[in-house]
Amino acid sequence: MNPARIAAILLRQLYLYRGSAARVVPLFAWVTIDMVLWGFMTKFLSSLAHTTYRFVPALLGAVLFWDFMTRVMQGVTTAFFEDVWSRNFLNIFATPITMSEYIAGLLLSSLSTSLVGLGVMIAVASAAFGLSFAAYGVIALPFVFVLLLSGMALGVTAIAIVLRFGPAAEWFIWPIPALLSPFACVYYPLSTLPIHLQWFARLLPPTYVFEGLRAAVAGHGFKGSLLVTALPLAGAYILLAYGIFARVFRHALQSGLITRYSAETVS
Repeated sequence: MNPARIAAILLRQLYLYRGSAARVVPLFAWVTIDMVLWGFMTKFLSSLAHTTYRFVPALLGAVLFWDFMTRVMQGVTTAFFEDVWSRNFLNIFATPITMSEYIAGLLLSSLSTSLVGLGVMIAVASAAFGLSFAAYGVIALPFVFVLLLSGMALGVTAIAIVLRFGPAAEWFIWPIPALLSPFACVYYPLSTLPIHLQWFARLLPPTYVFEGLRAAVAGHGFKGSLLVTALPLAGAYILLAYGIFARVFRHALQSGLITRYSAETVS
């Protein structure tokens, strides 16, 4: 891959944010609202519960980490949609850029915007609600990396779906994080789910992330087995997602669907 071409994709996305409040404000507006809403919720639960359970790092921290993964996914899809909405997608592949370089550029763009959102969430949660990352320790870093890989895998799979079925299919993409969150055990332990649903939850890397973070908050220490399972699983998913996109892209080229790519569905 050519680093200059990857940087060009990233630079194009950054230019879109320059001087555009409509694109810049969502980077921090929605995550701030989430942190404020869930922050007051955790304070309310803490006032009701006569227990030593630490709601702020357990619940508000879970919201923060899940929002980060969601932002990573949406960063990939939004960068792709920018090319679709501006009808620039075909123009990109009239250049020498390869598919892998294009995907790498989208992933870098997503990483840069997601880190902005993560920084805002950490600042709000720490300043307003006293969320301290000392509650998690250094184990939070590899778990955040798992969420990063998971969000990228979801994002690449999502744009493959839109590429195959047309821009109108984007409405199937936005609800994906909400549909997965009950099975990823973001807000409650895996044992809360019925037995017949736990097998599906174990297929999701975020499940192991939130189980590990809850264990750390509860004082049970670092459970390395969870990370050992989550990292290869997330890596496998991102490779699978790239394979799906590559297959869909080749199909679009060979069948001519890519030339009929418009604001509606393609078949």
